[in-house]
Amino acid sequence: MSESAIAPQPTTEESGRGGRFYVDLKDGEPIPNAYDVPLDEINMVFPRLFQEDAIWSYFERLRKEDPVHYNEHSATGPYWSLTRYADIKAVDTDHVRFSSANGITIGPKIGTPSPEGAMPIQMFIAMDQPRHDEQRATVAPIVAPTSLKTMEATIRSRCETILDSLPIGESFNWVDRVSIELTTQMLATLFDFPFEDRRKLTRWSDVATAPPGTLTMEQRREELLECLEVFTRLFEERKKNPGFDLISMLAHGEATKNMQPFEFLGNLMLLIVGGNDTTRNSISGGVLALNQFPDQYAKLRENVAIIPNMVAEIIRWQTPLAYMRRTANVDCEIGGKKIKKGDQLLMWYVSGNRDEDVFENANELVIDRKNARQHLSFGFGLHRCMGNRLAEMQLRVIWEEIMKRFDRVEVVGEPVRTFSSFVKGYTELPVVLHPKRA
Repeated sequence: MSESAIAPQPTTEESGRGGRFYVDLKDGEPIPNAYDVPLDEINMVFPRLFQEDAIWSYFERLRKEDPVHYNEHSATGPYWSLTRYADIKAVDTDHVRFSSANGITIGPKIGTPSPEGAMPIQMFIAMDQPRHDEQRATVAPIVAPTSLKTMEATIRSRCETILDSLPIGESFNWVDRVSIELTTQMLATLFDFPFEDRRKLTRWSDVATAPPGTLTMEQRREELLECLEVFTRLFEERKKNPGFDLISMLAHGEATKNMQPFEFLGNLMLLIVGGNDTTRNSISGGVLALNQFPDQYAKLRENVAIIPNMVAEIIRWQTPLAYMRRTANVDCEIGGKKIKKGDQLLMWYVSGNRDEDVFENANELVIDRKNARQHLSFGFGLHRCMGNRLAEMQLRVIWEEIMKRFDRVEVVGEPVRTFSSFVKGYTELPVVLHPKRA
């Protein structure tokens, strides 16, 4: 996330160079076939492509015909789309030539004023060395191996309670009742946040990543300032009475104890979104994927020991954050294209995770895939997701508990996907539970 994740994102009308696909496409009008659109008009930050699950043929075409794809965008200036696995990994692991300091989502042109009302937040994922490592190290103990071992019993207990509360044989929204509830409970634990107010964390996460047109700048600012106010009180309390939680770590860390308010807010948003959107969308995505590939669900029933590998494959298949942005520090070349200093590059993890040169039958869920852990979803190098092991553990435990109780979690309606080209997730997934046979 960056300031652009707090300010409204580019709207449909602002997208593209002026081709019909991005300027004149009306709500409800079908999205055209990827191969009918002029190549230079393909613009993957168009959120309807994601909401309607229409991205795959577009990314396939870009990987084949123009894997380092230049695009103009009136709100953000030019940017490059990297769609092949090798190019994405090369940029992600090179923090010297490619910086995160200008933001990790597509945003306003570098050197231009931010939109009026935007909040000048900072966060360590959008920092370069040495500040990045100093601030990241402050909160890293929360996901150290010893901490995770202690946490597993709590996660399992909460999974048991959530799953045992669900109705059998009647439809309900899996996203709300399971995916959001589990991840929000864990966020409350990580922050030692008042448990009865835990859904505020979900709301603030949704506000921070809200798609264009759903909130005004004033609404967004008001709600995020409320978040800052609540956490500032907790921060001051933990200065006096620290515990083993993220706020206490920030309050006592040498690199973080004197943060300015919007830097504090930025790191809060990073930790909240990182602990909420990614895991919850992989929990929902796993249910959907197993329903779309029933042979894999049958394989799982025959051998639940495959769950740890299945978790990695679900995270590859879902890719809960579609891309990350870098900014070129120097003139360079990628895939034969000349990249200039200051150019934005979007590393489309969602495309790299479907690269057939790396993953055979990449569009399919294969729960015993041998190289599933090579997925790009957590990133690589300096900015690799700090909470990746916690996310994997939550997914592993929830599936272990699901398989103890249910023969099948059946998807009984179309999922409602998030209107966003950054957060790749779901707002609704209607399911019916079928109990395990005696």
